[in-house]
Amino acid sequence: MRNRPSPRRHLVAVLAAALLALPLAACGGDDEPTAGEGFTVGLLLPSRAVPRWEHADRPLIEAKLKALCPACTVEYANAENDVMRQRQQLISMVTKGAEVLILDAADARAMRSSIQEARRAGVPVIAYDRLAEGPITGYVSFDGRQVGRLQGEALLKAMDRRAAGHDIVMVNGDPTSPNAALYRNGALSVLTGEVRIGRSYDTLDWSTQHAHTNMSAAIAALGPDRIDGVLAANDSIAAGVVAALKSAGVTRLPPVTGQDADLDAVRRIVKGEQYMTVYKPFEKEAAAVAAMAVAVGRGEDPRDSATTTVDSPTTEDIPAVLLTPVAVTVDDIEPILVEGGRYTVARICTPPLRAACDRAGLTP
Repeated sequence: MRNRPSPRRHLVAVLAAALLALPLAACGGDDEPTAGEGFTVGLLLPSRAVPRWEHADRPLIEAKLKALCPACTVEYANAENDVMRQRQQLISMVTKGAEVLILDAADARAMRSSIQEARRAGVPVIAYDRLAEGPITGYVSFDGRQVGRLQGEALLKAMDRRAAGHDIVMVNGDPTSPNAALYRNGALSVLTGEVRIGRSYDTLDWSTQHAHTNMSAAIAALGPDRIDGVLAANDSIAAGVVAALKSAGVTRLPPVTGQDADLDAVRRIVKGEQYMTVYKPFEKEAAAVAAMAVAVGRGEDPRDSATTTVDSPTTEDIPAVLLTPVAVTVDDIEPILVEGGRYTVARICTPPLRAACDRAGLTP
């Protein structure tokens, strides 16, 4: 770790006091690492409730950072859906000397003040997957509205005709995430005028348990026979939806959407319990954010790593990389997920799924 000017050494007390909303004096050094030097990258992820964070994003980002900057170190923290914990984690990383932070905010709005403190300390923050508010330096994610559009289009196709008369339930994401609004708005741009939305719910923490509660309420209110499809925002939510339908005795499940291509979701698709998921090649997302973080840590302009710009509620023209998501149904598992290297057939097709995998054309 390089030596920093003395004001940086005083940040421990000052930044800790920021949690109590005390004033903070601007500080930070202007010495930038060169391409041959190592530095510390802080990686802050939001939860363990969604499998992708620990199983895909973390190892992929860490591996890519190490490949791009062998001398760099990675400091990792998971917020466990606790905003205060994530604020403390961010402050701890800054005070320990992180040069750049990759942040997937547990709450995009609530993390604004912490991002401001990092900026005052001279530590750039790159928003990952969710567009956090505050003075972020760059942003890497997928096109959220397109995710919702893919889900809406697949649901209409699964219900067999684009015509009014179908009743659906929307089980949306966590309202504290800006992505949840993007997914919902993208889906509504396709579904509005084509279906009746019998019930619509937000799902705290994107959790399977909350999704189960929401879907159970929809079944009680509408009756299982009046639900022709379910727009589930991601695969964790889809798991709760499917479990609620089965608990209610529904044997012919309506089409259910998802997102993230979690392994359990892929297996549900093979079994016919979930109609589709949206695959977001996490390798590309991890590679893009690692490249931007290393470039910024070396003092380079984040616009050199970006392909577009986005606006948040607080910041305009943020250098960004927005990748393209892909819809996956049972027919797409082999060409997209298997041939693309995400999963092997052997990993998907456990012994209880052998017959279903044979019907799907998935053979080891």
